[in-house]
This record gives sequence, structure tokens and C-alpha cells, in this order.
Amino acid sequence: MTLPASDPAASPVRVPVDLGSRSYDILVGSNLLVESGSSLKSVLKNPRVAIVTDETVAALHLHALEQTLDHIGIEHSTHIFPTGEGSKSIAVYGDLMSQLLDARIQRDEALIALGGGVIGDLTGFAAATLRRGVDFIQIPTTLLSQVDSSVGGKTGINAAQGKNLIGAFYQPKLVLADISLLDSLPHREIIAGYAEVVKYGLLGDRDFFEWLEANGKKVIEGDEAARIYAVEQSVKAKAQIVAKDEREGGVRALLNLGHTFGHAFEAETRYGPHLNHGEAVSIGMVMAAELSTELGFLNRQDFGRIVAHFKNVGLPIALPRIADIDWNAEKLLAHMRQDKKISGGKIMLILMKEIGEAFTTRDIPEAEILSLLKQKIQE
Repeated sequence: MTLPASDPAASPVRVPVDLGSRSYDILVGSNLLVESGSSLKSVLKNPRVAIVTDETVAALHLHALEQTLDHIGIEHSTHIFPTGEGSKSIAVYGDLMSQLLDARIQRDEALIALGGGVIGDLTGFAAATLRRGVDFIQIPTTLLSQVDSSVGGKTGINAAQGKNLIGAFYQPKLVLADISLLDSLPHREIIAGYAEVVKYGLLGDRDFFEWLEANGKKVIEGDEAARIYAVEQSVKAKAQIVAKDEREGGVRALLNLGHTFGHAFEAETRYGPHLNHGEAVSIGMVMAAELSTELGFLNRQDFGRIVAHFKNVGLPIALPRIADIDWNAEKLLAHMRQDKKISGGKIMLILMKEIGEAFTTRDIPEAEILSLLKQKIQE
């Protein structure tokens, strides 16, 4: 499938998230950080904000945001934290809350999350709990956060027992998905984000998956029009699901395709640098597809197409060899039992009937899951 005709200069594309009084827009386009001051100002109740970011993003993009805020007359404080999953912790959350209170951020003011998923989740949870709730704006700086974590209002931090176990559903007031910010990302981070892009094709849009088969490398390699289209289609898919099921009582669980496995891999590696979220989800989606095939839900032709596409674009499909990590199926299954979606002691899995049609189930015996984990560890 060819790339749809589009003019990147005509951006931004506006994608609404329809949640009644909590509705907001996602803007997708180029150079939004320096050109969307009016959009930022329009959602602020008071011309004063706190910027939350990390050390890496601050060095790259903080100055541009501060200039934009100065230009539109918005007073701002800045709060910078270490880069990485370690900042999604109780300790860093406490430090951020203390800083925000010292900065006297009031209920009619707002937080701006400038960063990837870690900063977005941390800032959103801080916004949900500071003075029982202040507004916040998402400016995601990674492909993964632009297409996934910045949209839908899931906020939170990690605990020793697992990922995102402390958090809240709390919607932003605006999301600015500036694809020009992706130019500063290392290749590994683009690949990690692409895992969440292809997820939308697998769970509910076969046409989009086929488009990615033809254009995925353009997205990864930096084609501007391809990136805008991929982000636009991804956030449209997520916005539609979130509008139907804001708090993950039903269809929204489909967005966790690959995540139940992936979160277990991340927990086992202690959220370290050797396996990032997108890589873990990529491996998890392949395992979900393989389990779907072994159980007779997904045909082998579709499974083969999934694996072929992942290999073609460079997505990981197998557990990596990591020093000091001895992959153990029983330990991974124990992590999966800690998943937030556990109900009645049963693990929820998202499996596939075909490319573009996923479903949720709690009816898969743990013995089947354990057998697959053992098989993949041995490969």
C-alpha cells in the first residue's frame, strides 16, 4: 500500500478524544513545539505552569518550550529528573510533589510533561494527586509516547512488585505530538516506539498493518509524511477505544496486546537498560501471536506475516541474552500473576484470531502459558 498523499506543511492534524467534559485534542504535525503557543494558551486557566522533564530531553528541547511559553506570556518553573525508568518511582514522585508544592503550584495552574512515557506517566500522576487534581499537558518526545502513553489518561509509577501498579486514570487537557522531536532519537528508541505503532494494526486494523508492511521502514527511517500518518492513525485508533472504555473495563484491554508478557520481561530485568518497554512489548506480541496459533485461533499464514514484518523492520522477536539474567519460566509466570488485569486469580491475555482482530480471554490454562515460556527460553 502506498503512502497517502499528504502535505506535512499543512499539519497539525487534529484528533479529538471524545470523553464529554474531559474531552481534549491531540495535535499531530511538525514543529509544534515552537508553533503551537496559541493551542497551549487556549487550554490554560492561569498563565503559570510547571514543566517536568528529564535530563536528556531538557538538553535537547527545554529551551524551545521555554521560549514558546515566554512568547505567549506564560510564567514557568522547571523540574528536571534523571532519564530512565528509575524516575517512575515512589521516591522520585515524592521529590516532584515536594518541588511542586515549594513552587506553589495552585489548582488553577498546570503541569507540562515534556518527555517520553516515563515523564508523561510521572507528571500525569502528580497532576492527578497534587491538591487533589491540577490540569496537565502532554508534549511527548518519543515515538512510543506519541502513539501510546500520552493518550488516554493512564498515569502512574512503578512498584517493586510490578510496573504501573500505583496510578490513576487522569486525562490531559492537550497532547502535542510533534514528530520533528523524533529526529533527535536514537534508532533503538524509534524501533521501540514502532512496536506500539504496529500493535494498532494487529489488534484492530488489518489495512493499517498492510500499510506498515509497505511503509514501516519509511516511518523508522524518518520520512516526515510517513511518520505523521503513522502517528495519526495510531492515536485515532487509541482515541476511539478510549472514548468507548476510558477505564479499561472492556475493549480498552485490547491495547495491552503483548503487554502482559512484556511487563513480566521488564520486571524480571528490573526495568534496566538492556530491555526497554517497546522491545519487551514486541517480544510479547510475538509470543501472544504464537500462543494464538498453537491454540488454533490464528492461522499460521498470519503468524508468519507478523514474524516476517517484525524481522524486516528490526523488531525483536525473542528474549535477549542478558548478563545476570537467568530467564526462568516460573518466575516470569509469577510476574504475570501480578498484572493489574488479574481478576479472580486468572491472567488476562490478549490473543488474535487474525491480523486486525484481537480478543481478550481469561480462559487460557496457566500450563499453556508456562509451556510457551519454557519453549521460548530454550530457543
